[in-house]
Amino acid sequence: MRSDDVEDVEIRLLLEGVQRIYGYDFRDYADASIKRRLNHWLAESGFDTFSQAQSQLLRERSVFESLLRGITVNVTEMFRDPTFFRAVREQVVPFLKTYPFVKIWHAGCATGEEAYSMAILLNEEGMAGRYRMYATDINEAVLQKAGEGVMPIAEMQRFTRNYQKSGGRASFADYYTARYDRAMLSPALKQHIVFAPHNLATDGEFGEMNLVLCRNVMIYFKPALKERCLRLFDSSLLPGGFLCLGLKESLERRKMGERYEELAAPLRIYRKRYG
Repeated sequence: MRSDDVEDVEIRLLLEGVQRIYGYDFRDYADASIKRRLNHWLAESGFDTFSQAQSQLLRERSVFESLLRGITVNVTEMFRDPTFFRAVREQVVPFLKTYPFVKIWHAGCATGEEAYSMAILLNEEGMAGRYRMYATDINEAVLQKAGEGVMPIAEMQRFTRNYQKSGGRASFADYYTARYDRAMLSPALKQHIVFAPHNLATDGEFGEMNLVLCRNVMIYFKPALKERCLRLFDSSLLPGGFLCLGLKESLERRKMGERYEELAAPLRIYRKRYG
């Protein structure tokens, strides 16, 4: 048996063990993606092989948590894809404003940049106090960081450009305070956000949502897990609610796609039909 084949077996056994011991199921993540991230973790871990790592991994929570940090992808930024946020501002928010109160689920929020971006947008559109956002992620360490609302000051110039391109109505500097090399986001932005752990592979829905966002997360999943996620989002959304996916994700050629109309085709913004 080739060494690559042996490694594939080791990885399957390791992921099976992780699921049984910790309840985190990564077996339906895309093979190439999970293998790449696991190998990067292994190179940093001090173990020579996955077999060598497995015993300690399954017995010591701290080792598992280091693996979890290596597996989960946390690529994000404030107002990522500004054209998307502009479309939400112009095409989605006018509908949301017709409700006295709305509920939003941001699945796979990572360190919270996009959730805070949405809070800024909603507040600027006069919806402060009229929404509750549930920002979830599988990784509790990044959720803790998200709740702190502290970001590198070096990123603020890029975030400012994104904000302006997205149709921002104020000065982006109004939303944070600079402290040495860090930027502390305004506490007012956290008021209506609940950061909470949620595993898209195993956990249930968030009921009666008006807006669900899950952007650039499912690209790392195998088809069966993608389908599970889409069913989860569909069952969470009220009729007339909005589903926002990543640019490489789509409802095209899916049965549930018949229940949605696409508002902004290139941006993957969908609205659930009534009836």
